[in-house]
Amino acid sequence: MTYQEFKDILYNGVWKQNTGVVQLLGMCPILAVSSSVVNGVSLGLATSVVMALSGAAISPIRTVVPNEARIPVFILIIAVLVTFIQYMMNAYMYSLYVVLGIFIPLIVTNCLVLARIEAFAAKQPPLQSALDGFAMGLGLTCVLAVLGGIREIVGHGTLLSGIDLALGESAKALVITVIPNYHGFLLAVLPPGAFITLGMLIATRNWMNIRAERKLKSNATITPIQGACSPASHA
Repeated sequence: MTYQEFKDILYNGVWKQNTGVVQLLGMCPILAVSSSVVNGVSLGLATSVVMALSGAAISPIRTVVPNEARIPVFILIIAVLVTFIQYMMNAYMYSLYVVLGIFIPLIVTNCLVLARIEAFAAKQPPLQSALDGFAMGLGLTCVLAVLGGIREIVGHGTLLSGIDLALGESAKALVITVIPNYHGFLLAVLPPGAFITLGMLIATRNWMNIRAERKLKSNATITPIQGACSPASHA
């Protein structure tokens, strides 16, 4: 894999085809778990690991699995990997595991994972497939982090609350009080707040893309026709 391929796959997963604000896949965890940064990032990273490992595992066997059994085999492999992640979190991050609850095993049925396996890993070499899966998961994690951060600040006035669930009691000192003496805004941490905030993120990304395209067009130079004078020569 060349350096350019590496950049293209990473850019594609994190920005160009971001699952959260472009493809709008995996909406269940995005809307349900993004009430805080810690919850969102934790589930996003778990999904990233599953997607990277499933891509690396499925790509080598893509030519030997019969087309009729493709989907069941892929789901079985994903289920094994999710079970492994679930047991690891249960063993080493039990408090966070309890908070995330059913959304960890639901990674198996997340349309994002299977869709990317079908679209990329089933057609590409293992290394590229693993990187693509991780990049797509990383793009989802970024959306969950931003969405969770906005909702947590507006809803509770804090940032990184609950980080002790992942890193232990000593990590409580990392919690940031953004708005002191804040009484909270309940709507931000409820499902409607997730929809509203996600809509704002989608609109912001679209605005950034349109602005970048207009800037690119305005900076484009007019190539003079061969044998003719350039427009600047008449000034």
